Amino acid sequence: GTNQHGDDVLDYVRWVMVRKRDEAAPAPPEHVPALPKALEADQLGDACPLIDPQAWDTALSGQRHRLSDYVVGECIDHVDGMTVEEAEHMLATRLYQNTAKVHFNQFTEGQGRFGRRLIYGGHVISLARSLSFNGLANAFQVAAINGGRHVAPLFAGNTVFAWSQILAVEELPGRDDVGALRIRTIATKDRPCADYPLKSGDDYDPAVILDLDYWALIPR
Repeated sequence: GTNQHGDDVLDYVRWVMVRKRDEAAPAPPEHVPALPKALEADQLGDACPLIDPQAWDTALSGQRHRLSDYVVGECIDHVDGMTVEEAEHMLATRLYQNTAKVHFNQFTEGQGRFGRRLIYGGHVISLARSLSFNGLANAFQVAAINGGRHVAPLFAGNTVFAWSQILAVEELPGRDDVGALRIRTIATKDRPCADYPLKSGDDYDPAVILDLDYWALIPR
């Protein structure tokens, strides 16, 4: 995507699930594009205007932690839980301009695989990101999403919890005001994250619903 001046403002590749017309039909040949595992730190920050780090109000954000306060490998339990309601997730999904009936039509979905409407994955990401404020309050801008997986479905009535691991702490070339944290955020349903649930054997813990890897900018 570009702005009115022709400058790139968004560049992404995404995977989508497409329903097969004939469920018995064989899948087409696999084609997986060659993509980097993560963006390099020197590719970040162009969309963030210069800020005055000395004027950053940590009293207003509620936490004093800046770039140098985080270490690689650190795990953060975001503690709070957020219960999802039917009306709330439908309103949010409309705002995302998603019209898929699996999120809205209880008449058809009540007869489907799950017997109820499915919470839109973008709403799950939004909930996990909002919960991460407790521990990452000053990480104010998502600069890039490296990858992620919607591990399991979420339904109204479930309560979402989250925890994060710091994968990288980087300074940005030409920027002395902000740096970047590479963050892996794990969201769960109906399971607090004090013990940082992730894997159970070779597979994900049954409570895990989201595994998201992204870069966020934070004052230095």
